[in-house]
Amino acid sequence: MQAAPEQVAQAGWKAASGECLIPDLCAPRSVLTMVLLVELMVLVFTLSSSSLVAFNWDLLAVCSLFGQWVVLLSAAVMCALRRSLNRLRMPLAACCCLLVVMVTTALSSIAARAALPILFADSGDTGWWLLRNLLVAAVLAGIVLRYFYLQQQLQLQQKMELLARLDALRARIRPHFLFNTLNSIASLIMSRPAEAERVVEDLAELMRVSLQDGRRDATVADELRICELYLGIEQLRLGERLQLDWQIDPAVREKPMPSLLLQPLVENAVYHGVAQLPAGGTVAIRVAEDAGRVSIVVENPAPQQAARSAGHRIALENIGQRLHALYGSAGRLQIERPAGGYRVELSYPLQDAA
Repeated sequence: MQAAPEQVAQAGWKAASGECLIPDLCAPRSVLTMVLLVELMVLVFTLSSSSLVAFNWDLLAVCSLFGQWVVLLSAAVMCALRRSLNRLRMPLAACCCLLVVMVTTALSSIAARAALPILFADSGDTGWWLLRNLLVAAVLAGIVLRYFYLQQQLQLQQKMELLARLDALRARIRPHFLFNTLNSIASLIMSRPAEAERVVEDLAELMRVSLQDGRRDATVADELRICELYLGIEQLRLGERLQLDWQIDPAVREKPMPSLLLQPLVENAVYHGVAQLPAGGTVAIRVAEDAGRVSIVVENPAPQQAARSAGHRIALENIGQRLHALYGSAGRLQIERPAGGYRVELSYPLQDAA
């Protein structure tokens, strides 16, 4: 039980200490950020060199072309060297990145002045002009690299917190469930030993699956198997009070699903719903694919006070936070409380997580 948090901490230390030091500067969002930042700096420079009445559009165009060329070329070089740079320690990797930017700026400045002398005729002495470009490039590179580094560290921290919450949820096999299961096994040993042995095997498999690494890829079929094991044990305890209505689209069984997303909903439906009613009831579980999204609906009868249970709310909040962290606004969780029942519907896109 203690290994998972330690593995998460070690993975986070490894990433923070160098494995992900240099972000992916070729990603569309990174490229857009760099382009906008350079354009803003060029606009500030042009405004400081001219007035609003006589705005120097030629200066803006030349500086934009030159600035974007240097930035995009530097980003492309660092993208090509990213794997090698990430093997270095942070100070050395940062120095190498600045060196790449400086060399790219120097070569681009010399090439631009040689190829388009008319555009840079008013730039003054070549040496001072080149030095100015290098200083501006160094300052801008330092700002951009620092911004991307802090942004990546924030994303890493959020991912670590998400994995920690997943591990905490995975470890939360309720003591009452384990206690009741062991009591059920004890009562069956003498009267129905074969069934008691089956329950022990199911409980062992459920524990094994629940303790597996949460970072591995999971499918809908994997999560359904966990639910089947759990519900099989609960049916032994509740008997005919617990009825199940499975509505699973066969085409969705091999689709990806975040680990341990469905089982807490089913467990809430049983523990806070059916188990609280003397007559029991039916838990309906529907999983289907609709317009490129996986849709999950869990319905169960429940007393009115079940909707206000603290444990019920914590599990749902946890699932909602995981959906938002993985899929952003594309992950949806909706809760309805029809008369005498409880309905939870969630969905997420099939494309990669955010």
